Amino acid sequence: MATYVMLTTLTDEGRKTIKENPQRVKEVNKEVEAMGVKILAQYALLGPYDFVNILEAQDNKAISKVAIELGARGTLQTLTMAAMTLDELIGNL
Repeated sequence: MATYVMLTTLTDEGRKTIKENPQRVKEVNKEVEAMGVKILAQYALLGPYDFVNILEAQDNKAISKVAIELGARGTLQTLTMAAMTLDELIGNL
């Protein structure tokens, strides 16, 4: 399994949805997990991004499916990056 960092920014519609139904964040998490991607950690942020998610997925195809599915809803935009542990990096050198 591969690790990914997904930064998320809510759109105006996304902020409206969260304000009206704060539990929607947890509902989306269940939908992401149903697509085969595990959420390892999730934090709300202050600054240019609203959330950071640490995800585990089978491969780039699986994480791309999640990013496209979520982005197509019009409530958020994502920036997704592959990640590795420091030990993995050192082992590749």
